Amino acid sequence: MHVQVSSILGRVDRWLGEYLADAVTAGSAPLDVAAWTVPGEPGGAGEPVAFADVPDPATFAPAVPGFEWGRPWGTTWFQVSGRVPAGWAPDDRHRVELSLDLGFDGAKPGFQCEGLVRTPAGRVVKGLEPRNHHVPLEAGPGELFAFLVEAAANPDLSGGDDFKGARAYAPTPLGDPRSAPDAPLYRLGRLEIRRVDTEVERLVREVTVLRGLALELSEHEPRRAALLAGLDHALDELDPGDPAAAAPAARAVLAPLRASPAAASAHRIVATGHAHIDSAWLWPSRETVRKVTRTFANVVDLMDRDPDAVFTSSSAQHFAWLKRQEPELYSRVKQRVAEGRIVPVGNMWVESDVNMPSGESLARQLLQGTRFFEREFGSRSDVGWLPDSFGYPGALPQLLRKAGLRWFFTQKMCWNDSNPMPHHTFLWEGIDGTRILTHFPPNNTYSGDMRPTELARSVRNFADHAGASHSLMPFGYGDGGGGPTREMMWDARLQSDLEGSPRVRFGTADALFGTIEREYASPPVWSGEMYLEFHRGIYTSQARTKRGNRRNEQLLVEAELWSASATLRTGAPYPYDELDELWQEVLLLQFHDILPGTAIAWVHREAEASHERVTERLEGLIETALRALAGEGTRSLAVNAAPFAASGVPAFGGAADEAAAAAVAATALPDGGVELASPGLRVVITANGLIAHVVDLASGRDLVPPGLAANLPQLHVDAPAKWDAWDLDRSYRANAVDLVDGTVTLRADGSVRIERAFGSSRLTQTVTVVDSAVHIRTVVDWHERRRMLKLAFPLDVHAQDAAYETQFGYVRRPLHANTSWDAARYEVCAHRWVHVGEPGFGVAVANDGVYGHDVTRDSIDGRVVTTVRQSLLRAPTFPDPDADQGRHAFTTVLAPAPTTDEALRAGARLGAPLRRITGAAAPVPVVTVTGVDGAPTSAVVSAVKLADDRSGDLVVRVYESRGARTRATLRADLAVAEVRECDLVETPLADGTTAVVDDGGDGTGIVLRPFEVLTLRVRGNHT
Repeated sequence: MHVQVSSILGRVDRWLGEYLADAVTAGSAPLDVAAWTVPGEPGGAGEPVAFADVPDPATFAPAVPGFEWGRPWGTTWFQVSGRVPAGWAPDDRHRVELSLDLGFDGAKPGFQCEGLVRTPAGRVVKGLEPRNHHVPLEAGPGELFAFLVEAAANPDLSGGDDFKGARAYAPTPLGDPRSAPDAPLYRLGRLEIRRVDTEVERLVREVTVLRGLALELSEHEPRRAALLAGLDHALDELDPGDPAAAAPAARAVLAPLRASPAAASAHRIVATGHAHIDSAWLWPSRETVRKVTRTFANVVDLMDRDPDAVFTSSSAQHFAWLKRQEPELYSRVKQRVAEGRIVPVGNMWVESDVNMPSGESLARQLLQGTRFFEREFGSRSDVGWLPDSFGYPGALPQLLRKAGLRWFFTQKMCWNDSNPMPHHTFLWEGIDGTRILTHFPPNNTYSGDMRPTELARSVRNFADHAGASHSLMPFGYGDGGGGPTREMMWDARLQSDLEGSPRVRFGTADALFGTIEREYASPPVWSGEMYLEFHRGIYTSQARTKRGNRRNEQLLVEAELWSASATLRTGAPYPYDELDELWQEVLLLQFHDILPGTAIAWVHREAEASHERVTERLEGLIETALRALAGEGTRSLAVNAAPFAASGVPAFGGAADEAAAAAVAATALPDGGVELASPGLRVVITANGLIAHVVDLASGRDLVPPGLAANLPQLHVDAPAKWDAWDLDRSYRANAVDLVDGTVTLRADGSVRIERAFGSSRLTQTVTVVDSAVHIRTVVDWHERRRMLKLAFPLDVHAQDAAYETQFGYVRRPLHANTSWDAARYEVCAHRWVHVGEPGFGVAVANDGVYGHDVTRDSIDGRVVTTVRQSLLRAPTFPDPDADQGRHAFTTVLAPAPTTDEALRAGARLGAPLRRITGAAAPVPVVTVTGVDGAPTSAVVSAVKLADDRSGDLVVRVYESRGARTRATLRADLAVAEVRECDLVETPLADGTTAVVDDGGDGTGIVLRPFEVLTLRVRGNHT
């Protein structure tokens, strides 16, 4: 039987690949082709060009099949023209269309050349991709036609389908037009007009689907035998010399097999068209703009021809790009949105990384995206949509729900390398207790193609059959591959009710979640973060991009604070438009292949430049607002914007920092070391620059264990098995070098300078003591390859777990490796601080732009040592061969911290620089949050701004930082008419202000649950 099966399959495959493939085309004729290459450096000024700037096609040079075109990242315009053959009269069996092969190869769609077809008048017709390069033609027999094609010579950096080829990980100069070679990448293939035999075309789809289904069934199932026998008999009807003649007869043989229905208990799949498009990755965002255009062109064309087609699309930024670049196509997209066939989802500006952006940044992703969808389409989605982000923090369920989202969709967790997630449909519970219904597609992709093997995988993998019967399958080629195709639509319909297959229907994610809610009465609960056991290197790669993000998200909040205060106090205009523009630029750079450091060199070069421009503009806004608040005068003033209320210290102070720094005594020791002493600490630095002692004078405890030293740089070999910029393999720990050789200099200002050289790099540190904290400024001139630099702090703390700051709170992770889940978290994300403690004592390690950390515990002669390490730098070579080369600067704070409150204060101070201005009086923010009657509070201000609707209302966001219930008082320096709770997108809640308590007019009383985020609209009497 096995021989017979192999024989049948071999026969089917030859017919599909040779005889039937050729017979689909009933006739063809070549086109006239001419070309014009856009001059200038690819990606430079004037390249690519707008349609209006394309010269007269009459000036294009003739091109023939095999014509070489497209230096990397360049653009070539082609004119294709011809006449429909006179004998091609329309009939019920044939279709006339163009087939334009720009030189496509076998690489994955979206990772090679692409094209956009326009009419001579400029109207967008359709995109061209490797598996979707037909162009509809309305001309009749004997009529002339012409089109223009904008062809993008994007190089293939993927290394082949599914990124399994070795060249996927090799350094390449193609990631930046400055280093890419000039030689053309592509040769034109066949550009022709075709007469398509639709009967053969349908036969091809039916044979393909039935063959695929047969291979998914057990060899003992009668249905499998029937399918193979039926395919064999259908081919008996055909003549290899003229397959088209008997195509109807072959289809008739297959008809009973197609008509046999699925089992009543069959799994149900909701199929929705999709085309996940990375906002930048192996291409710059400039190219994403064109990928978006090409994809939407394909989707609109498909919908014009197939009434069943629906399409799910996220990222307000993508719609905004389309509106700006192609307003006519955008109007067609808006019409399909109004019909419910193109469905915007996610309500975010881009599909952001969600581990590293601040809580306020995630709130703005949702604010900016939701506001765009409401303004443009008149509605917002119920579905959170992040299929490709690299893990999901425990703060996210609350943020999604408070932005009005009911459900959450992702699939990335199927990439775990150690522990599979136990469910596909479940309630995800965040750190505050908020739950959101969540679904993973069991076929483990957001870019399905409707093959039987994918449907069968959905059934095999689905972990919740006992309670649920539905799953989602997003299908379509992504990343510029063209989205859903007509072939996928045909295959889905063939499998809609087919014996041996799950049932398939076209629909939307909303419909799927609605069905789940109705049928799944008690879904299981997953509590806390969804840590991705993969891609652990993303917390460190491309450090400059990460530091720029941290700096600018803090400056944005500060600019809003001072600008709102200046507007309400002095009448200065509030910079709504500029703040929107700057937020949107930073939010784009938080995309899940930009902020994680996993894009090509071009992307990160532009990201760093963008961050520098944003910083400059924000500093200007802050200075303007502070000058307006300070007024005319000559007094020297100092202010900052640190939200210190969590520890009982009034917010927005800062002068104390200078006073404390001035009280430090520095003493050179006989052994070449240095002692630094402040009223709070005694610090001993050894002659080679390590920190031997950090004695907390209040408790008498030394933070550093006996015989060990902190501030220890460690260099690791970092050569992951694949995915260089993404992955940090556990094996990196097997190779470590302690960088202990160094020189120490006591400087005149009382600071200590430490210098080290290693490999081709240099490391310089400046150590100071500020009150009860050690500040370490580390500058690295980094020129290593495939290495990782960490900074280690062994601590004399008996910690069971560590607290790591996350958005609007923190997450605790155990320090043991008792389970495979614990062992897999060997590199984790933290924002501004990590805290380790034991009852009555603890230590904070804070940073100004680092995200990757590891914390371990060891026992030395029965004494537990807890080591906190910051991951400062990596040196991957793919996709950017020069990632992180050059100069970097980091600030680390080491401080006694009995609780996480002190850790929060240490981290917040690093992001709130002391600003010196001159004026009449020190600026004071328009809002303060303090404890009730002077009592401590863990309520922290996250944002103070004017409402986006430009009503003049003040928006204040606070959160609970400790994981405990707390009370606080909000005071606004204006005549308050009303304070109302609203959602993250600033819409007042319909059910009142349950979290806000009026305390008699002396401010507004606030009651917060553990880690709760509360957004308030304050309306003044003037509004």
